[in-house]
Amino acid sequence: MEQTEIDQTTTELAKTADEVVIYKAVGSLLIKADKTKVKEELVERKELLTTRTTVLARQEERVRCQLKEVQTKLQEDLNPVGSSAAAQSSSQ
Repeated sequence: MEQTEIDQTTTELAKTADEVVIYKAVGSLLIKADKTKVKEELVERKELLTTRTTVLARQEERVRCQLKEVQTKLQEDLNPVGSSAAAQSSSQ
């Protein structure tokens, strides 16, 4: 969502002339800012968000893999118990 906002802001900045006065929101204040500097900050912020997204995707994949392994192990551990209990009750 934030990346979309950054893209939209960058697009709007590209449409404006260099001499146009740009204001940047800082908390609840609007402060006059240099257009080039704002563009640089937006590019940097977008790169940071992209990196975070990539890292989180990798972490999610690792956790899913670990969960699958634990689930498989648990099923393997529980299956012999269920099989031997069924074998015992059928033999009685």
